[in-house]
Amino acid sequence: MHETTLSRRSTLALLGAGGASLLLPGCVTSAAQGLTQGAPADPAALLDAIAWRLLELSPEGATELALDTGEHAGLRRLLSDKSLAGEARLAELLRSDLALVRGMDRSALDPAMQTHFAVVETAYATALEGLALPYGEVAVGGWRNTPYVVIQNVGAYLDLPRFLDSSHPIRSAEDADAYCERLSQMPGQLEAELERITRAEAAGLIPPDFLLKRTIDQMGRSIADIENEGGMLVSSVVKRTSTIPGNWQGRAGVIVSDQVLPAMRRQLAVMQRHLAKASSEPGMGTRPHGDEWYAWSLRAATTTRLTPEEVHARGLEELAAIQGRMEPILQSLGFTKGTTGERMAALARDPRYQFPNTDAGREEIMQFIRERVDWIKAQMPRAFVRLAPGNVEVRRLPLAEELGAPSAYGGAGSPDGSIPGRMWINLHTTDLHRRYDLPTLVHHEAIPGHVWQGEYTRTMPLIRSMLAFNPYSEGWALYAEQLGDELGAYDEFPAGRLGYLQNQAWRAARLVIDTGLHARGWSRERANAWFRSEIGLSPAETANEVDRYCSWPGQACGYKIGHSEIVRLRQQARARMGDTFDLRAFNQAVIDGGNVPLNVLAQIVERYEATA
Repeated sequence: MHETTLSRRSTLALLGAGGASLLLPGCVTSAAQGLTQGAPADPAALLDAIAWRLLELSPEGATELALDTGEHAGLRRLLSDKSLAGEARLAELLRSDLALVRGMDRSALDPAMQTHFAVVETAYATALEGLALPYGEVAVGGWRNTPYVVIQNVGAYLDLPRFLDSSHPIRSAEDADAYCERLSQMPGQLEAELERITRAEAAGLIPPDFLLKRTIDQMGRSIADIENEGGMLVSSVVKRTSTIPGNWQGRAGVIVSDQVLPAMRRQLAVMQRHLAKASSEPGMGTRPHGDEWYAWSLRAATTTRLTPEEVHARGLEELAAIQGRMEPILQSLGFTKGTTGERMAALARDPRYQFPNTDAGREEIMQFIRERVDWIKAQMPRAFVRLAPGNVEVRRLPLAEELGAPSAYGGAGSPDGSIPGRMWINLHTTDLHRRYDLPTLVHHEAIPGHVWQGEYTRTMPLIRSMLAFNPYSEGWALYAEQLGDELGAYDEFPAGRLGYLQNQAWRAARLVIDTGLHARGWSRERANAWFRSEIGLSPAETANEVDRYCSWPGQACGYKIGHSEIVRLRQQARARMGDTFDLRAFNQAVIDGGNVPLNVLAQIVERYEATA
């Protein structure tokens, strides 16, 4: 593999100066074409054109939205270009379409359309700021910003097997053929990642040794899976083509053994080389351009200008308030001595709330979650005026991903319902879960959290289904946890209410730990010890969490910042509206406004107050 001579800054500068020669023939060249050929004058048409230009550079997104059909069916055969040249094309697309958005006269637009344009402007401008940094993986309207292109929870070695298995449809020979074509592009993505890793290494960026050890372990598991007759990459197409003629096993197997496996081994070798010279320093503050990178990632994660010191102080204040609510419940259950975290750890050791660490225990967790989904879905008429489908499927995370993944995550499916919303659950060990915290996890990831909220967004213009803001996404999910409590989930289950409050405290603690690691010089050991003392999570949970904050700087801060803002706006609306305030109508206004930056959310609530 050769070392690139262009840094990210110089590449983007060249494009800004008119580097059209960097664009590959036959590729979408960006909205610059729209500028020269005449952009759509109709606001809705412009938003739609912008969405499709972005999807053409992100074909996996078209598949996840079930839009890779008809005239766009070719997208089902493609993967995103993750190379430096592909990144440069993305930056040029964002820059030119941002110019179109900013050039639109919005004064006569209705409030909803004004919101749509504000969302695109914020998402694109934020992403361009991130792309101007010397390294990292930058999401366009998403939450997963990371300085490390490949790490324990980021990279094609994790993302593509899961995507191909769960999102790429196989209903015909053409679909299976498209699967194999995408599979043949996986080595290219792996090599593109190595190109960008080399660029980051030249800038002085090496991940911490403990993250590299996790990555090497997981990458080794992925390779071992592939060495077993192609693993999931082959078995996925085989099990879905039992009635479709063709030697799909043979075709996919050759691609995996001859192309994918060698590329993955090359990535593993680089990770091992980096480990030999890595330090144990966890935070961005010790890395080249780290303060600059963290300042941007914190802005992207919160859509605010809060400084690390302000976020840290807010976390301590909110944590103390939540622990004050937990105290009387702990006392009533007989847990009277020790810190809040120590007493919650004692609760976690109570066999009544544990699941056996066996396959039977894992299945018990899955059934428990399904029953809680059914219960909370039945409560939704009490919380919303207009109901979403609540189309959710509970699935276990792929085995190769579990070690570096959070305890669960979720999101909505495709607008047409062909791909359901999913709640992914980590079952590497059942010690990650307790009976008293699983209901809150359901409310957060599924209903009325990520899956439910995403179903409302997907009734909006296409671009709004594609762009999201971390403090709204995760703030809403924490607010969904609160709604579960308010709807009676724990009225006869005080330990369950403790689980809910522990989750809220956990998110307040994230504000303290994330800023502690990246702006205040905290060690990984200090972060883990403080976490256990204050929150009471298991060592396995705190280890996963702290390492996640190290690989996704700033991201964990969006949760409580967003939740506190939604609660503040609700209290404000109640105070201003008095007896006319209706919780169902408030919730509907917030969810109907879609995924927005926090300043735009405040405008949506103000309009609700004025028109209710």
